[in-house]
Amino acid sequence: MEMHTQQLNELHMVAAEIPGYTYGSDESAQSPITVEEFELLKQAARFTTDDVHWLRAAGEAFMGHTQELVKTWRDLISAQPHLRKYGLDLDGNKDERYAERSGLRFQQWILDTCFRDYDQDWLNYQQEIALRHTTLEKNKTDEARSAPTIHLRYIIAFMAVVADPNLLKPFFRRKYHDEEKIERMHQAWTKSLWLQIALWTAPYTNANEAPNEW
Repeated sequence: MEMHTQQLNELHMVAAEIPGYTYGSDESAQSPITVEEFELLKQAARFTTDDVHWLRAAGEAFMGHTQELVKTWRDLISAQPHLRKYGLDLDGNKDERYAERSGLRFQQWILDTCFRDYDQDWLNYQQEIALRHTTLEKNKTDEARSAPTIHLRYIIAFMAVVADPNLLKPFFRRKYHDEEKIERMHQAWTKSLWLQIALWTAPYTNANEAPNEW
């Protein structure tokens, strides 16, 4: 069983090595909530085992296309100067190394959203993702010289793009043809995004962490 699980996990990785990807390791942050507390969040979002099933299906459609999807999102970010600045160095130039490394993690996040069990390791890594958008850890992982934080308000707002059915459903339709099933995939993806946003707000709303970075 352990070997089977390992093989499945390897199938759901975008690269053999992803710089700065600390999922499931001691280097990852610790979530401020437990699996039991997260169950209540899932109930609030009406996220069920049915949604888990449709996320897996969505992940199968995304496999092999994560780079294309991340590029689509990043092109939309680059088109807006007030968003583009978060990925530039302090001289206003694109940091290619930072873009490549964070881009790989962005791709992996897509597959983690679809395939990972939402257990304590997953919760811990959501906290790590959140921290890496604040002054507490942004730039630290990649030793980048970039904006010190990504303000929470823009993260929340941009999730409307990450959940946009006009951007996502064409990827689903490459593999599936039943529109009802495609809609269920989109609903499951959107519910997961809202749950992750709820988790990502933790350091931003903690008076001892990043309270002034809304």
